[in-house]
Amino acid sequence: MSHKRKVIGIGETVFDIIFKEDKPVSAVPGGSTFNSMISMGRCGLEATFLSETGDDHIGDLVCAYLEKNGVSSADVDRGGKSHLSLAFLDESNDANYVFYKDHPHDRADMRIPEINTEDIVLFGSYYAVNPVIRTKVKSLLEYARSRGAIIYYDINFRPSHKAELPQLMQAIEENCAFADIIRGSNEDFFHVYGLTEYEKVLEIPILAGKNLIYTCGSKPTRLKANGGVDVEQVIEPVDTVSTIGAGDNYNAGVIYSLVRDGITRNDLSTGLSPEEWISILDTAQSFSRECCMSIDNVVSLAFAEQMKNKIQQ
Repeated sequence: MSHKRKVIGIGETVFDIIFKEDKPVSAVPGGSTFNSMISMGRCGLEATFLSETGDDHIGDLVCAYLEKNGVSSADVDRGGKSHLSLAFLDESNDANYVFYKDHPHDRADMRIPEINTEDIVLFGSYYAVNPVIRTKVKSLLEYARSRGAIIYYDINFRPSHKAELPQLMQAIEENCAFADIIRGSNEDFFHVYGLTEYEKVLEIPILAGKNLIYTCGSKPTRLKANGGVDVEQVIEPVDTVSTIGAGDNYNAGVIYSLVRDGITRNDLSTGLSPEEWISILDTAQSFSRECCMSIDNVVSLAFAEQMKNKIQQ
């Protein structure tokens, strides 16, 4: 590869205010893909984030936080008011959310950076299916596919958008069609398809021939790869401080592994070995565990420093 691989994240930006026993204990920029990108930037991957944030003080904090952690904010559009997320941690340190957003005013003037062969595009959540910006997101995915990038889709469907599901279903399935790797939780497949069994999820037509990572909280993660590889990963218990960024950092760990091990899109399409997938999933779990041990929703700087030394470019 003549160029350094980069990761392009597409997603929303919110300012997370985290509560424990109804008292605020932390306030940090966040968002699903945002959290993934911060962890990857900290671990030394070349990263850029496509998003929007307010033309306000919170927007200044967001962009400064990206740059401080090695993620380019050049493609973050500024305007309007920043979005807020209130996360209330329960006794198990799982979060219940209240969002303050103005989706009708999301903007469709997303910048599209240069994407090269073997770059990796990460996207997901409502931002990936939001009708206001859908045309632009789809154009970016088409461009990424034409350039030979690896596309990673995290379904991450919130039940708060359940009423919109009939209108969003086409976009969800289009996203799956674009993706080389799809991660979905048991809750995602319940909310979107009404399915509670992994074996039934595998029968969803759009997932045929895909690399599917199926997470289920503290229960084993399952992987069904396009080459027929079927791997089960036991989740090791951890004393959690917060689970807010657990899935986001799992995504970061998968993508970090692809860069670290020099895995190409052709490797994914021809099929990795069970041992290669186990290595990827183990690394992903280590990212997720590390994140859960702090209130910051991302991996620690000490953990990231260890990861930096293992990257092949």
